Parts: sequence; structure tokens; C-alpha cells
Amino acid sequence: MKKILSKTGTSTVCVILLIAIITTIACWDELGSWVRTGNYDNTDHMVATIMAKSATPGVAIVVSEQGKTKYMNYGYADVNNKKRVTEESLFELGSTTKAFTALGVILLKNEGYLSLSDSITDYIPSFEPTIKGEKANITIHQLLAHTSGIPPWSIRLIPEGTTDDMLEKTIHNVSDIALDTYPGAAYNYATVNYDILAMIIEKVTGKRYQDYVTENILVPLGMTDSYFSTGQEKEADKLTKGYRVIFGRSLEYDAPRYYGNIAAGYLVTNSKDLERWINAQMGIGDIPDNLLKAIEQSHQADIKMAGYEDENQYYSFGWSMDTKNRVISHNGSNPNYSSQVLIDLENQQAIFVMANLNSTAPSLIANNIYENPNGNRMNKFIFDDVYLLIDLVFSFLVILAVIILCVQAIKLVRGIKLNIKDEKSRFRKMTGSSIVLILSIILLVLVIIWPYLLDNNYLMIKVWMSYSVLIWMGLTSINCILSIIINIKKIGIIRSSL
Repeated sequence: MKKILSKTGTSTVCVILLIAIITTIACWDELGSWVRTGNYDNTDHMVATIMAKSATPGVAIVVSEQGKTKYMNYGYADVNNKKRVTEESLFELGSTTKAFTALGVILLKNEGYLSLSDSITDYIPSFEPTIKGEKANITIHQLLAHTSGIPPWSIRLIPEGTTDDMLEKTIHNVSDIALDTYPGAAYNYATVNYDILAMIIEKVTGKRYQDYVTENILVPLGMTDSYFSTGQEKEADKLTKGYRVIFGRSLEYDAPRYYGNIAAGYLVTNSKDLERWINAQMGIGDIPDNLLKAIEQSHQADIKMAGYEDENQYYSFGWSMDTKNRVISHNGSNPNYSSQVLIDLENQQAIFVMANLNSTAPSLIANNIYENPNGNRMNKFIFDDVYLLIDLVFSFLVILAVIILCVQAIKLVRGIKLNIKDEKSRFRKMTGSSIVLILSIILLVLVIIWPYLLDNNYLMIKVWMSYSVLIWMGLTSINCILSIIINIKKIGIIRSSL
């Protein structure tokens, strides 16, 4: 028994048990919410269940059915100060902003300032992307439909910053990009497409993008609380705090600002203003004729030009369009906010959901609210949210890394002792230590470079993903270095025993 439970072994077991106990206590509520089924018998229970499972602090919902509006608010706009979400609470929309940008382009088209078939270089001469080494010609319509061929990873080329030249810098960074496909050949969602549209709006109007959209869309619709977040404005009292997930908990997160991406994701608004927006999509309310005409045009997908997403599902003008059922929708996500809009044009039903955490919660909530009145059962939350899954997996890996770190630290403190009985055992230990040494070096290199292998970089991980990823990378790098040190020492001991 003494041979089995050596001092090192006993210490290791104690460390593992201690970490397991501390982790269980710290994450008891989160672990419980993952395991519990939850309740989906009505809307309130459904929303509460999804919020708990996704660690979402606050959700605001506006529903319009044939002009009759209902607000539903859940959770906190500010957890620390126990400030509840209301219909006046402001959220960043993320990519549901794109429909506003597309509408601005349509207004300019209707006024004769541009044509959707125009080449981007007509307005931005320095924009010269390539395909297989040759210059490519992208049209405005292809930007609107995400069929430009610009790769999705181009989002990482958007520079962080809040100065007035950030939009120009964004366009400069993608001006000579190599396209994934020929323009018009395939649908490939890339948020930068709409930043280029913002620059075209500025070139045509001589105004800042946000000023043009505010004057021609937000103000005419009465969306007086809404504004574009450039990072230069003072924080509004009604702006909800943004959050991100780490170890299954939501943590307040002041995300970096990307002024160069406001046209694709940085409209700030609330449920009261969104009531006017979704009703306008259904032709309800006092809407100027030119704006109503443009809105109606934005719902019409030219199948030959639109991006093909799935059967009867096309992308155009900032909307994902179900052409069979006449339903338009879009989701949105920023590093610390998310949203989902779903509008049934045929039945005059619209739902807009906003959350102050980046997750799939708004999409699932919106779809459940839409489907439930139609007699369908509500869909339960499943862990298919990429950011939640990343946090879950890497939180577990962090615990393993801490255990391994403790074990290796104990080995180094107690000293490395090898029992070499004969030449056979010497060869076996030398071979084993050499293999572990090589694998540790390889793993260390992979840990350092893996973001780039997946078309990512450290900044994207820092901004968008759970901190557990960076913590794991740090701990694993330390473990690899310790393993390298331990095995070099082992090899030295083996050689000295010759």
C-alpha cells in the first residue's frame, strides 16, 4: 500500500480533489442550469430557461401582431446595480443593423444617385480586389447580397478605434484582398461588405454614414432614441451593460470599439424604437412615401442576384428572405450583445429580441415566440451555441491544465528521481523521455500558432471568445515548458548514470 500511495501520489490526489471541490462550489449554479431541463410551457418560463442556460443577464422583446404591440422585458441591464431591463433600455444590434444600411442604399438608388449594378471602383477607385491574381469587379448589388466573394475572415481586418478615419482605414485594409470566389458566383457572408456600402453612401452624399441614415431613416420613422455607436459619444444612462461568458458565468465586458464597422453592426436602439421599425416593415404607421417604397423594395429578392442560403431562402438588402412564406429575418452579434428579428409579412407578425450577451438566445427565443402561436411546441435549448461551447470546453481544459500544472510543480519541487535497474530500463526511460520532450515542443508550437491555422488571430480570440481560451493557452504553454524542463532533466540523469 505504501508503494502505491507514495508522497508524490498522495499530494497529487489531494490537489485534484481540492480543485474539483473548489470548481464545483464556484460553478454550482451554472452546472445546475446546464443539467436541469427547464420549463417551456409558456413564454415567460421559456425565456427564463434559455437565459439561465446561456448565462444571459438581460433580454428585451417587442412583438407586433397586426399593429398591436407587446413589450416583454427580462433580467438586468446592469447586474451589479440591479438595474432591470425596460422597453427604454438600449442595446447594440449587431448585424441586424445591415437592413438600415441597405435601405439607405435603396433610397439613394431611387433618387438616381447610384445604380445597384455600378462597380465599387466607380466610387472607391482604390478598391481593387483580386481573384486568382487578376483584378475583380464587384457591384453594389453583390455587396448587398454577400456574393462579392470577399472572405468571411476579413472581419479581422477591421481595425479597432474610434477616430473619424476608421471607416477609411477599414476599406483600405480590404482594398486589395484576394477573393474566395468570383463576384456573383456564391453566397459568402462577410460583414465588411456593408462597411464598403457605408463608404459608398459617404462618397455619394458627402455626409457621414450615420448622419445620412439618421436623417433619412431613423428620424422619419420616429426612432429618436436610436443612434450609431462610434465610441465617441458619451455613454447613455439607458445603455445596458454588455457581458461575455467565462466559466459558465456572465462577466461585464466593455468590448473594444470599431467605428469602421458601424454600418454592419453598431446601431444602438431600444424596444420602443424597434416597434416603429418592425411596424414600418409591415407598412404600419405614418411612413413617408419614399421610405415606404424603399422598404417594400428591400423585401423583394431578385433570385438571380440574391445570395442563395437554402431552398426558398435568399439573402439580399440586409435580410434573409423566405420567399415561399414571405418571412424576412436576420440575427446579429457583437462581442457583448446579440439580437434577432423575424417578420412574417403575410400574417403581419413581427418579433425583435435583444440581449446584452453574445449568444444564440435571441434567435431561439424569437423562433419559439413565432412558432408557439401557430400550434408548434417550443424548441428546447441545446448547446449548439459556438461561444458557449467554446467556454464550456475550455473551462474544462483549464481545470485539467491546472491539475497538470500542480502535478508538474510538485515533481520539480520534490526533485526528479529515476529508478534505473538495468540497460533495458535505461533505454525505455530514455526513449519515453525523448518522445515526451518532442511532443511537448510540438504542442507548445501548436498552442502558439493554432489561431492562425483557423484563420483567426489573438485579437479575435481576445475580443470575441471566452477568456477561458486565453487562460488555457497560457496554462498549457507553461505546462509544456515545465514538461520540457522535466524531460531534459530526466535525459540528463539517464545519461549521467551510464
